[in-house]
Amino acid sequence: MTVTELAGPHVVLLATGGTISSRASAPGGAAVASDTGEQVFASMGVPAAYAVRVVDVFRKGSYLLTVDDMIAICARIREALTDPQVLGVVVTHGTDTMEETAYLVDLVHDDPRPVVFTGAQQAADSDFPDGPGNLSRAIAVAGARQARGSGVLLAFGGTIFPAAGVRKSHTTSLKAFSNPDFGIAGRVSDAGDVRMQQAPSRLAPLLLPGPGAVSPRVDLIAAYPGADSTLLRASLQAGAAGIVLQGTGTGNANREICREVADAAAAGVVVVTSTRVEAGAVVPRYGDGGGEDLRAAGAISAGLLRPSQSLVLLSLLLRLGVPKARIEAVFAHRGKLP
Repeated sequence: MTVTELAGPHVVLLATGGTISSRASAPGGAAVASDTGEQVFASMGVPAAYAVRVVDVFRKGSYLLTVDDMIAICARIREALTDPQVLGVVVTHGTDTMEETAYLVDLVHDDPRPVVFTGAQQAADSDFPDGPGNLSRAIAVAGARQARGSGVLLAFGGTIFPAAGVRKSHTTSLKAFSNPDFGIAGRVSDAGDVRMQQAPSRLAPLLLPGPGAVSPRVDLIAAYPGADSTLLRASLQAGAAGIVLQGTGTGNANREICREVADAAAAGVVVVTSTRVEAGAVVPRYGDGGGEDLRAAGAISAGLLRPSQSLVLLSLLLRLGVPKARIEAVFAHRGKLP
């Protein structure tokens, strides 16, 4: 762990790896997370808007992260915020699963000071890396008084998003993220001028599981043309305590999957129906194996939460031992517009 100690007001930078820290492992080879947090910070090449203390958490591509890793990031954020001199926290993170980690942090965040996730689409040794600019802007957001009370944010390409509903919507564009249902939280210029819109409504935080908490298996299963229940059954046989069903349209599947969902629900497995569609809510509407039949079989609607964030919320609730009736209420509350 690398820490640069600071006295006085400052922003904490928690470095976890990702493209912003990645370089080619050999000439012309694959990029891997390799730069330390201090190297990532130094790459900005311009003065930061606020003093910054750097902490290395780990160096991983975010496609390698587990839910336990994400919980560890939550714990490090909470540790950083025990210092009253900290203005806010920036987390540098890979873009692949940034939407999951940011949402998990948002679920348990209980502090007015902002936590801001950022990263990069171009590696640190590319000809035109975007990480330095993203990091500079994220630091400006994390320290900005006007960002206080906004919860967990994602700053990327000059746009500030609330964590809930955010998703990576382009594999390579420097404008990689969108939030079609919950909207944006503000903008930040290259010069660090932060302009927040109305602060997102904050919901009561959930608990953060402590060390040694159980880690129930939660799987994501897709419905698609011709899908049967083979994968769903395999998940159940592997011991899944929860399943997120990525439905089609408004949250639909077919008769065979619906029958398996009914058996899973009867056995105490929590099934949540989300959708592969980019925007809009899951609306139980259709029979013959569609969303209404899934609801009747015991599946819970994810509302506006997409599969990635539905999996995070369900994983957290199951870790906390929340009963199914309460899980359904939490999804109903968090899966709608504030």
